[in-house]
Amino acid sequence: MHCHEAWAQETVDGLTETDIPMPDALETELDSLLKEWNNKSYLIPEGDCEAGGVNPEFDRETYIHRLQRLPNVIEMPYNDVVRKFIDQYTGRLRRSVSIILGSSNFYTPLFEEALEAYQLPLELKYLPVIESALNPTAVSRAGAVGLWQFMITTGKQYGLEVTSLIDERRDPIKASYAAAHYLKDLYDIFGDWTLVIAAYNCGPNNVRKAIARAGGVMDYWQIYPYLPAETRGYVPAFIAANYVMNYYCEHNICPASAQLPASTDTAVVTRNLHFDQIVACCNVKAEEVEALNPQYKTPLIPGDSHVCTLRLPTTAMAAFAQLGDSVYNYHSTELLTSRREVEIAQGQYSSGGRGRRGRGAAGGRTVTVRRGDTIGAIARRNGTTVARIRSLNGIHGNNIRAGQRLRVK
Repeated sequence: MHCHEAWAQETVDGLTETDIPMPDALETELDSLLKEWNNKSYLIPEGDCEAGGVNPEFDRETYIHRLQRLPNVIEMPYNDVVRKFIDQYTGRLRRSVSIILGSSNFYTPLFEEALEAYQLPLELKYLPVIESALNPTAVSRAGAVGLWQFMITTGKQYGLEVTSLIDERRDPIKASYAAAHYLKDLYDIFGDWTLVIAAYNCGPNNVRKAIARAGGVMDYWQIYPYLPAETRGYVPAFIAANYVMNYYCEHNICPASAQLPASTDTAVVTRNLHFDQIVACCNVKAEEVEALNPQYKTPLIPGDSHVCTLRLPTTAMAAFAQLGDSVYNYHSTELLTSRREVEIAQGQYSSGGRGRRGRGAAGGRTVTVRRGDTIGAIARRNGTTVARIRSLNGIHGNNIRAGQRLRVK
């Protein structure tokens, strides 16, 4: 995490602290939250209730009592730094909290399923609140990506594919299971959930160094002065997020109402496919295709390289299944522009001071049939006719197969 601002000097359990930085997600602009697809499409801000009324003041004992009442496994102690984060959430960030509370309806079930699969405390579902403000395409200044803000190395270590075309750190489901796996591994190392949360932020090596500098004590609040500055704010921010996601009503914060999103379905894609082909053939908006498939960094789904998945609204998926090859063939020569085979132009070139002219390739020109190809499509790509291709290759009818070599000239 890289942070935008620091607070003035605070005291934590007798420790003097200077510059407690804010996690990036706490600085996310409200407009940015509202532009996220699910929020824009399915959230209904509550008008005057969105800003709520006056944020009431409570005494120290009230905060302590409320944190202790949370049905959590992870320790949630109170101190002045935790209070500072609670004040941020319930004060200047209260409208953002309203949106986050609404959007949690879309993502919290995914988080809970992944955490439950690894038998982890469910309160960890609030980590993405301080990591990404529940934005699946969030990118930090350090290059961390997605709801769970994976760096590329850690993401790949936990099975998330990252290439020029795909970034599965942005896939809410895959990233949630990868995060749960990572958190489980961190607990196997430290055996303490607060240390795990710290290590999730700054890495296990930095936590080990802080433990060593503190004389070997395995207590987050004892190693606190030896942690990176951003991590000193991270655990208090997590505790404050648990507080506000449970006690928002007491601070007159109303969640944005969430409509139930349209049901979706998933298909396997084993050929290259362009978003524009889906939009044109399946009666679905481009923005929705992008939002439901955030793992693709470009409009190309690279099914030729390996098996990919496609998520669409159920009605659009029914059309996709019914149309079959028609979707893949729609404007394929214009949209799927990567050439599989290219002929080198023949012309004059100079060698050893003598001009020479190249000769055309003997035996004409051949191409390799792509998956989903038809003879007509091959003819159009190569400036010839179906009859000519049939004649050159002794084909009667339309039967060709992927990988087959055909003469076209």
